Amino acid sequence: MSDLEVRQLRYFVAVAEELHFGRAAGRLGMAQPPLSRTIRELERQLGVALFERTTRQVRLTAAGEVLLRDARTALEAVTAAAHRAREAGSASPRLRIALKADIDGGLLPQILDAYGTEDASLPAELVLGGFGEQSQALRDGLADVGLVLSPFDERGLDSEPLLTEPVLVALAAVDPLAARTRLCLDDLAGRKLPGGSPANHGRAVEHPRRSGEPKPASNLSEIFSLVETGGIVFFAPVSVARRYPRPGIAYRPVSDLPDSTLAVAWPQDTRSPAVAAFVRAACGVAAVQQAQAESLGQNTAP
Repeated sequence: MSDLEVRQLRYFVAVAEELHFGRAAGRLGMAQPPLSRTIRELERQLGVALFERTTRQVRLTAAGEVLLRDARTALEAVTAAAHRAREAGSASPRLRIALKADIDGGLLPQILDAYGTEDASLPAELVLGGFGEQSQALRDGLADVGLVLSPFDERGLDSEPLLTEPVLVALAAVDPLAARTRLCLDDLAGRKLPGGSPANHGRAVEHPRRSGEPKPASNLSEIFSLVETGGIVFFAPVSVARRYPRPGIAYRPVSDLPDSTLAVAWPQDTRSPAVAAFVRAACGVAAVQQAQAESLGQNTAP
């Protein structure tokens, strides 16, 4: 069997994620017939069927499910290799830090100050993204280290927890539930999270967005505007609730909602002294913050 080509894997992943040859062709910017020929040739090359095709639908076979998992990993590695090689050859090396704006537990300024005192430190560059995008940025080689909220996609990454804090629900101030002092997830039935998931199911699960689907609100300004209109709620760590008091929004504890953990994460195979320095700084700052909070008996209400 000859070696698989990157082009073949990209085409296969597009069809596997769209489960529609026409949509996959549009996503790839090509006509459908050559895409179909490439997939048939890939199946002949592997000696297995990757898709079950009928006139009504396209479904992955068991072999296709396995290839999709491994193909995504292989494509991520190829993409990351190019990005990291380009960065390594830069005349001005940097430490690229992936994070969601304002989702840092209030620790980022202190972490950057502590990191700047390390001998191995490099100039820091913030790589901002939406919720849940940081781990993928690390795998794709677009960032060297990241601040992420758990749970997150840990494939190929190492991490250390920094800060654990309660999570509150942000409701429209006019929502009848805002009159209560404490809620449970069942109370949120009928309300949705910004991405469309039912709020009473707890944390939203991130799924790949298909081409043509609208991008959900990702910055806090957009999210809070949706919450204020009613029907949409948002789960916010206490540190975010403290930073963003709004007259149109009420924050309430949810008794059966798990706490939020902020972690520092990095690719498992990294050997960068700058990454190690940032991780040391982040862990040190978090330890000091935790000790101060315990000594003050800090109130967790916003």
